[in-house]
Amino acid sequence: MPMLPLPTALEQVREALLDDRGLVRAVASGHRRGAEQPWRRVEIRPVELKAGRRLQVVTYDERQAFTANFAPGEDAAARVGELLEHPFGNWHVETAAETLQLRVTKKGEGQLSRARSSAPDAPRAQGNDRAPRHLLAPDDPLFSVLGASGAKRRQVDAFLQSVAATGGELPADRVRVVDLGCGNAYLTFAAHRFLSGDREVELLGVDTKAQSREHGERVAASLGISGSVRFVESTIADAPIEAADLVLALHACDTATDEALARAVRARATVLLVAPCCHHDLQSQLVGQEAPEPYAVLTRHPILRERFVDVLTDSLRAALLRLLGYRVEVVEFVAAEQTPRNVLLRAVRTGAPPAAGAVEEYLCLVDDWGVVPALQRMLHDELVPVLGRP
Repeated sequence: MPMLPLPTALEQVREALLDDRGLVRAVASGHRRGAEQPWRRVEIRPVELKAGRRLQVVTYDERQAFTANFAPGEDAAARVGELLEHPFGNWHVETAAETLQLRVTKKGEGQLSRARSSAPDAPRAQGNDRAPRHLLAPDDPLFSVLGASGAKRRQVDAFLQSVAATGGELPADRVRVVDLGCGNAYLTFAAHRFLSGDREVELLGVDTKAQSREHGERVAASLGISGSVRFVESTIADAPIEAADLVLALHACDTATDEALARAVRARATVLLVAPCCHHDLQSQLVGQEAPEPYAVLTRHPILRERFVDVLTDSLRAALLRLLGYRVEVVEFVAAEQTPRNVLLRAVRTGAPPAAGAVEEYLCLVDDWGVVPALQRMLHDELVPVLGRP
């Protein structure tokens, strides 16, 4: 691979990132020797929104993801310039014509490789031409109080589709909703609004940040629902949950998702809607391990290894829920152009025993890969009788 002065290599990456009609996807990760930065990873892609074509930038810290969209031209160029100033160790950029891979060496040089794309035609950014179906009207007072943008309203609509898909499993008279890691509570309030009507809805929002609790209380007061909505400042593990019908956990980072699932199972929640975010637990367990034969090809390339372990993590979570009496679907949470973290575990408690062979299937998978998922550790007492071993 040719070695280039780093400014020269970064300029070539910049040109690819700002190729408005050619860019497919880009990822920045790692950090240079001796350098620190706020972002663990950045993902960039073009998207088509109602406002037009935008450059979507998703930045990840150790706890959560932040999504922002930038208009082509000066806005996008300014944001790309800022990101290129961060000391990332690696850039992977896919365009319609080629793939660029930049690695910053220990000496601070740019090791840049290029490979021709197998799909030369410029892709269309993802969009949605179907007529929208609104489960909450766009002019609902909730959106005005929340100050929700059009993108946020579309996310609410997509989320409520999953709520509606399981709504028949919830009690007809009183529903207890718990949102673990509620953040600004857009979807928390949307669930309350959607489920309210002829039945009573009690809602508990949990977040470690005081500002989330204060924001939620202000919104509840503005909507006149403070009597049925409560927010607490707490970790998921310490949250005051006595019982729950519907448990939400949307983009809780890494094992916080497992903590939410464990709390939901122990509360015997009827419905779980959980959208995982980062997946560090199994990533760290597999560091330095050889993949079992014949699966070394799945983990040979770092970017494919990361994606595979994300899938492995969520597959094991779904399997454990099934072993504990839940019917589980893994579906798309929202469209990928809104957030790349768009996997949703949708589970309904049936109390059914594990299907024939399900325990053996799970044990073979974790034994072959030499991992113990966080959810298995957290639900140890509940799983020992099912798995037949500690």
